Amino acid sequence: MEVINLKIIKAKNIKKYFPIRGGVFLKVTGYVKALESINIEINDFESIGIVGESGCGKTTLGRIITKIYDPTEGSLYFYDEKGNEYDVTNKLDKSIKSTFRKSIQMIFQNPYDSLDPRLTVGEIIKEPLQIHRVFKNKKEEIDYINELLERVGLSATYTTRYPHEFSGGQRQRIAIARALTLKPRLIICDEPTSALDVSVQNQIIELLKEIQNEFKISYLFISHNLDLIHHVSDKIVVIYLGNAIEEAPADELFENPLHPYTKVLMSSMPSWDPGNRKLDKVLVTGEPPSPINPPLGCPFHPRCTYKIDACDKIQPELLGAEHKVACHLYD
Repeated sequence: MEVINLKIIKAKNIKKYFPIRGGVFLKVTGYVKALESINIEINDFESIGIVGESGCGKTTLGRIITKIYDPTEGSLYFYDEKGNEYDVTNKLDKSIKSTFRKSIQMIFQNPYDSLDPRLTVGEIIKEPLQIHRVFKNKKEEIDYINELLERVGLSATYTTRYPHEFSGGQRQRIAIARALTLKPRLIICDEPTSALDVSVQNQIIELLKEIQNEFKISYLFISHNLDLIHHVSDKIVVIYLGNAIEEAPADELFENPLHPYTKVLMSSMPSWDPGNRKLDKVLVTGEPPSPINPPLGCPFHPRCTYKIDACDKIQPELLGAEHKVACHLYD
């Protein structure tokens, strides 16, 4: 019996630098180092959370995996449902382009910007179906669109309306329906609830979890909301200044955070019950360094109260088995 590789995506030593241009001739004067040597694997029916403060490179990673951006360095591999490996680091080969685009979709952060205001809801959902020529029969196509809208909690009568006629939560449901159109294996969720009210956030998250169980989809959740990430993820990767500094199963990370920066994140979580805090307040000084000129050694050492001599000279590697950490304190 043929053994099927359950991986969908493998990113190896991914770096992404954005050039800074200036002067009359727009010469490159420097680089914004958004990502530094990120490694990640995503398997079938798995939820991985990416967490970190604003500007740490979370969204850049999601856009590299969906091929919106190409990496500056490193390799990106895609695995089809038969386990065949394809190097998709640069330009997508014609033989795999359609399969890749169908398999990986993205839900963007702001539903007000991600939906074309000139198209009706029906046209927005229909567009990928027509590009990939999924249906030859128009009635089947219309029935499928209506079914998708009802599955995400919207009426099939909304197909003739435009995005501006809906609330933020309804627009995000439309975006979810669009992402489901081609029955993907992996959906990148780039802070899908950050622009929504708290009550609506819960509805969207529960909808995403129901859809995952029904369609056996993998998720890559990108967020700075730790409660949300804990609720939806099997595994969590903590990113700081473009570097993965800790990676562990969700419950393990919350019960036993190791990296000082992870402890800072955990201790900063607001709680309605102050007596229920698991960690004492962890002090952190200064502002995050600029990604244009990141510090040598550990990227967190300028703000870390636990730093030792090696921290400002040698960058620690992400080491460990199930629970990985990049910190000299654990060598």
